[in-house]
Amino acid sequence: MPKRPSVGIGVIITREDQVLLMKRQNSHGHGTWSPPGGHLEYGESFEECAIRETLEETGVVIANSTFLGVTNDCFNVQEKHYVTIWMEGKYVSGEPKINSEREMSEVGWFSWHSLPKPLFLPFENFLAGQRYPDTQFPLLLSDSI
Repeated sequence: MPKRPSVGIGVIITREDQVLLMKRQNSHGHGTWSPPGGHLEYGESFEECAIRETLEETGVVIANSTFLGVTNDCFNVQEKHYVTIWMEGKYVSGEPKINSEREMSEVGWFSWHSLPKPLFLPFENFLAGQRYPDTQFPLLLSDSI
């Protein structure tokens, strides 16, 4: 039976010109830096998933999540294929913390101009403009990447 893509949600949250990132611990993207996110659950809206995953993973509360774009992400070594829905969440409250050591080893706010490396493939694709629609988010990145 052929493998089918899974649907993931990535959530870009900014505060004072910084973006919230976490260092992934699980086998999928182990050791890479990514915004909060996870699998879309049955019957869940993109907005609901963005809010739920951000709170579950980091303890940060967001609101007004809005659609940014979609990336098509193939992890050839792991033979995984994801369609990642990118959302932007408005920061409301909470200091980032590690809620699951199984999922992440570090979390914090980072300047757009000095992002930690390596980046998680879907986030790297998003920042490189390999997304649909081809939006100009965020505008401040155009000179730094």
